[in-house]
Amino acid sequence: MSTIDNSQSDKTDISLGELLGRAAETPDLPLVFLYDGKPVKPSYHVTEVKAGQFSALDCGANPEAWSEIFVQLWDIEEGERTHMTAGKFSAIVRKVSEHVRLDGSAKLTFEVSDGVGPMQLFSANAPAVEDGALHLTLTPRPASCKPRDRWLAEHKSNKTRCCGSSTVVECCG
Repeated sequence: MSTIDNSQSDKTDISLGELLGRAAETPDLPLVFLYDGKPVKPSYHVTEVKAGQFSALDCGANPEAWSEIFVQLWDIEEGERTHMTAGKFSAIVRKVSEHVRLDGSAKLTFEVSDGVGPMQLFSANAPAVEDGALHLTLTPRPASCKPRDRWLAEHKSNKTRCCGSSTVVECCG
């Protein structure tokens, strides 16, 4: 069975460990999630943190296995609250880890809803400090075809090797 290597993932798909590492560097900064071109409301809640171990068969009949952490955000307006700090977010995850095994290298998925619209799935870009807050931009998580994705990655790396040297004309021209 093929295991997905989360450490090689694109930085638009960070792991829980990467997020917690960045939060530890800036524990007192507000943690602001951005999705659909806007920030979450200051009174958002982390309503669930879930860990999953998945086994599947992809559309090319290849067995797959991976770990994934789901963080559910409820984007609501409630009182005069402000965005939680990165340290508070880390404390929530620490509390969860007392009861649920969390793999720091696991794929990180955010489930976001305002409690009215349907839940949407997002991956997270690398966190960045901007305007006195730790910003985490969430990107919609599209469906994909793993055999096609592997084929594209393989051919992209072959072209890079080939076209990155003096043999450009021979293999790319």
